[in-house]
Amino acid sequence: MKEVTDARKGTTFEMDGHLFSVIEYQHIKIGRGSATVKLKLRNIRGKHTTEKTFQSGDRLNDVQVLQRSAQYLYNDDDFFYFMDQETFDQTPMNRDQLGDALNYLKEGMVIQLSTYEGDAIGLELPISVELEIAETGPSFKGDTAQGGTKPAVMETGITVQVPMFLNTGEMIKVDTRTGTYVERA
Repeated sequence: MKEVTDARKGTTFEMDGHLFSVIEYQHIKIGRGSATVKLKLRNIRGKHTTEKTFQSGDRLNDVQVLQRSAQYLYNDDDFFYFMDQETFDQTPMNRDQLGDALNYLKEGMVIQLSTYEGDAIGLELPISVELEIAETGPSFKGDTAQGGTKPAVMETGITVQVPMFLNTGEMIKVDTRTGTYVERA
């Protein structure tokens, strides 16, 4: 059992026979009343989201989620395949399970695969990934890092705002938590 006030983004727990992951966490303290915790939750197996409010003294049924190092191999239509780095077992995951992580996945990338009772339930990306700029507007002499930004489409399809001096074909680092440009790679 875990205190609801200890829950943070990414915390996984069981409630009413379903497995939930915390998407957003908000601690609310009202003047005379007791504090409440408002959680936005994603049902891991049902793939829907819900919001629930708890009292600060409530407890959550904590579950044991295992993290394994895995390498992204390839995809075929809706399934993406990951290989465990130790056992070499392949684990398929569908688009719904991956969500926004699809914007940053490249073949050969090593990630942390989350499993519960032998089933893959999600993955954790590195903080930043190196992506190639597939398409962006031209840069001109005099463009600097402080001169503004322009949209650039990365090799994975995500659009990132980059400095004006970057061109198509250059490699950059993108923060996977926010989807923003970090630096040249």
